[in-house]
Amino acid sequence: MLKLRSSWLRAAAVLLRPSPASAAAAAQPRGHLSSGPQQKDTTFYELRTYCIRPEQNAAFLKLTNEKIHLRTAHSELIGYWSVEYGGLNKVFHIWRYGSYSQRAGVRAALAQDPSWMSEYVSVALPMLTSQDNEVTYLVPWSHLQQPPKEGGVYELVSYQMSPGGPTVWGKDFRAAIGAHDVPGYGKVLAAFHNEFGLLNRVHALWWFESADQRADRHRAHEDPRVVAAVRSSATHLVSQQNQLMFPCRFSPLK
Repeated sequence: MLKLRSSWLRAAAVLLRPSPASAAAAAQPRGHLSSGPQQKDTTFYELRTYCIRPEQNAAFLKLTNEKIHLRTAHSELIGYWSVEYGGLNKVFHIWRYGSYSQRAGVRAALAQDPSWMSEYVSVALPMLTSQDNEVTYLVPWSHLQQPPKEGGVYELVSYQMSPGGPTVWGKDFRAAIGAHDVPGYGKVLAAFHNEFGLLNRVHALWWFESADQRADRHRAHEDPRVVAAVRSSATHLVSQQNQLMFPCRFSPLK
């Protein structure tokens, strides 16, 4: 009876012992559970998109041009654009904040600013059909840059990536952006990663001398270096949206 019990215990121990493969997997770092490098810079960028009633588009842009100084007195505007292709009657703008407490203070101050509320908000809101905002950080390898010169056009490319964050797709995404960021293909000014809004969403802001230069970027599809980088990044891509935008007269980025 004791021999039988001893044999049974030995068999159970063999069954419960982890396999070499599972033991190796357990020893691996749990990188796939992380969304990427820890965010240390408190500076973030709020990306806002407003959809305008078609018959009010010109009036909205005129009003904003005249009254935007009331808004920029409170916080920093990075750029303000009118969407030309990839969406009609839309504007897109970027605001920079040093912290969430700063943004909360700005919003509170705006609500108490009689000029802003009466001269702009009360007039502009009826012109809109929707508003959307996303809170983003610059990806670790990106820095917000000025365009090479004024007078060009901008493209906002928004990528919905597979779940897992930059730890999963960051390296391939950076390679794909870098492959296009060469003379003739376009100039990337910044790449933003969502913190609030759709997660695993990245926005690349590009500059071109003209819409025709952007149209000529198809030459990159024949560049083996670009093709290889895009093929690797595309394995993580869920969807993509492109919008060509013209800077407004009052936009700091022109």
